[in-house]
Amino acid sequence: MANALVRELSSVAAVHEIIGLANYRMGNWRPAAAALERSQNLRPEPSTLPVLMDCLRALGRHREVASVWNELKSMSPAHEIMAEGRIVAAGSLADSGDLGGAIALMEPATTRPKRVRDHHLRQWYVLADLHDRAGDVIAARRWFERILSHDDDFVDVRSRLRQLGR
Repeated sequence: MANALVRELSSVAAVHEIIGLANYRMGNWRPAAAALERSQNLRPEPSTLPVLMDCLRALGRHREVASVWNELKSMSPAHEIMAEGRIVAAGSLADSGDLGGAIALMEPATTRPKRVRDHHLRQWYVLADLHDRAGDVIAARRWFERILSHDDDFVDVRSRLRQLGR
């Protein structure tokens, strides 16, 4: 339906955003990225930038991921949006073989929040996974255990800890 709407409402950012998000959900990275970029050009919206970054990451366009990450940071979005962008940017660095850079990028997520929310748990999970991939089992265990102390059913934390020898 949105594809039909875009013919009549090509200057409406929300139409391109819907097309981009629908394609993203279906794993159609190239059309998703194109639609989300068009939406951003019409109306900059920080909440869709992490999704655009993830599309670019899936396409192997790591320099563009870094560029969109810088754009997102300059917008000073809500903590949840910033966390999602950080996760994707770190994943892109890791995909490029820079595990140390990915871990360093996740550094802001290491501070203890007053109230732990889902985006904190997701960032800690990424940190744990990156440390595991880098061969730092002690740090990986520490992050997985922190997650477990707040949510004992989060993703596959229990099995990851078992794999690490806990």
